[in-house]
Amino acid sequence: MTINERAELAVKLKSTGYNCCQAVVTALSDLVDCDVDTLNAAAAGFCVGMGDMTATCGALIGAGIIAGLLTRGNGTVRYTRAISEEFRTLCGATYCHELKSIRDGRPLCPCSECVRNGVLAFGKVFDMQ
Repeated sequence: MTINERAELAVKLKSTGYNCCQAVVTALSDLVDCDVDTLNAAAAGFCVGMGDMTATCGALIGAGIIAGLLTRGNGTVRYTRAISEEFRTLCGATYCHELKSIRDGRPLCPCSECVRNGVLAFGKVFDMQ
């Protein structure tokens, strides 16, 4: 599956009831040695900026979870920093309340775009096509 197909899968999952973090970890789940049910349980609390929109976007957290599992914790901070920088470039911010702030009558970056961009940022950092 290409990174663009994974990004579109994350958007579809978000539209069917997954939270932002769950959509991203599920779209990337086959890359790591962890079953999707466990990933989704771990990701359950990382939505709406950790519950009150003041923290990091769940889509970005999901990409970080997969990065940590993929690297087995070796150099993960370097990868998550790069994912965060790419996500900020694509979305304009990394905190949920900033992403959802209304500008010109619409959010800076809707959740569907956040999950898409979370997957795409992960793919860029890990050089996935």
